[in-house]
Amino acid sequence: MTSSNDKSAPHGPLNVDWSTDSIVAKRDKYYAASQRAFVPYKKPLIPKRGQGQYLWDECDNKYLDMLGMNLCISVGHAHPTVVQAVKDQVEDLPHCTTMFYHPVPAHFAEELTATMPKGEDWVVHFMNSGAEAADLALLMARSYTGNVDFLALQNAYHGATFGAQSLTGISGFRHNVPLMGGIHHVPNPDAYRGAHGDNPQAYLDDLDRAITTSTPGHLAGMIVEPIQGYGGIVSIGDEYIRGAFDRVRAAGGLCVVDEVQSGFGRTGDNFWAFEHAGVTPDIVIMAKGIGNGIPLAAVVSKREVAEALADKFYFNTYGANPVACAAGRAVLQVIREEGLQQNAKDVGADLLAVAQDLQQKHAIIGDVRGQGLMLAIELVRDRKTKEPAVEETAAVFEATREMGLIMSKSGAYKNVLRMVPPLCIQKHDVEFFAGAIEKSFATALDS
Repeated sequence: MTSSNDKSAPHGPLNVDWSTDSIVAKRDKYYAASQRAFVPYKKPLIPKRGQGQYLWDECDNKYLDMLGMNLCISVGHAHPTVVQAVKDQVEDLPHCTTMFYHPVPAHFAEELTATMPKGEDWVVHFMNSGAEAADLALLMARSYTGNVDFLALQNAYHGATFGAQSLTGISGFRHNVPLMGGIHHVPNPDAYRGAHGDNPQAYLDDLDRAITTSTPGHLAGMIVEPIQGYGGIVSIGDEYIRGAFDRVRAAGGLCVVDEVQSGFGRTGDNFWAFEHAGVTPDIVIMAKGIGNGIPLAAVVSKREVAEALADKFYFNTYGANPVACAAGRAVLQVIREEGLQQNAKDVGADLLAVAQDLQQKHAIIGDVRGQGLMLAIELVRDRKTKEPAVEETAAVFEATREMGLIMSKSGAYKNVLRMVPPLCIQKHDVEFFAGAIEKSFATALDS
């Protein structure tokens, strides 16, 4: 018989009140304003459980998850392989500080570097979030080059920490305080809404002018998302990436790629989106889908770049946590064994075709774009002026929930419907999506 004083004995389950009013009241009362602000729906969405590409709320309503919890769910909600890996590790040892050695993060680092371009000596620094990773990449580039000035793109999103939001080029994520100096934003090559349309050379000319006029001519680096995520699924294009890399390196800088949203096979054609351009970055930051919902991120860099920090102490308390890294290992295994990169390409093409068909029916849809399972529908009031249809987008967005879809409205004007589901979404889900999105447009725009 177990003694009541035996601390190893399991206690009873913690009570969780799943009543809607209670959940809303507790959040409103106990969350700081900074944590309450990011609420997309008029009526709060309260997910209770998930399986694969599906979610159920506290009232047991079922949804097709076209958001993947902001792309954090890569291989599917509660994937049994990931769940088992996490369970096994947490039962053995929930945490091991990086002051000590543990095999799971070391295995994961080896497996992660194996996905990178051949011919380089890659190393990994694990941490907890993409914003932390952006901060470290900035520090690493400045330390390695000895230069300060850094370029980022307008319309980019890299996180909300002090350094990451300094790199971000969307006003809604930049707080009204002095941000980090030495960072210069250049026009992003946006074929639909950009100043130069589909003209990569014109945007590269802007980059040249920025280096000549806004910097001392010597760079620490430049950070790019191959496909801008929160910015509205905007591909910056292969020609631009190659040209930007050449110019940045000529100015002494490092090339940093943000694969937080576009990585891990999501674009279908390649495991990493930058591979499509045929380039090799100096630093790659990754997070979100890396752990399938478990807090995890990484900075993968060339060894000589990372060595610039060898004489200084840089520490993340939960960096290289073995539970998180066990999840990361399982994610790589599932993507490989279940063919999820190819699935992203195949199902993504079907979803894109649905969106393109929808565009033919609704003049309010100005643009449909994307690659793999990074897709977007942009709404405009006039296809010639491209005036953002902000209120109409909000109405369609609310309607999608009523039709059983979880989506996202994003972009600098919040007039873009973003479709970034778990990589396990199936072809039979496309038919449901097509009907639901059509009904959403009809309901929102005819009312």
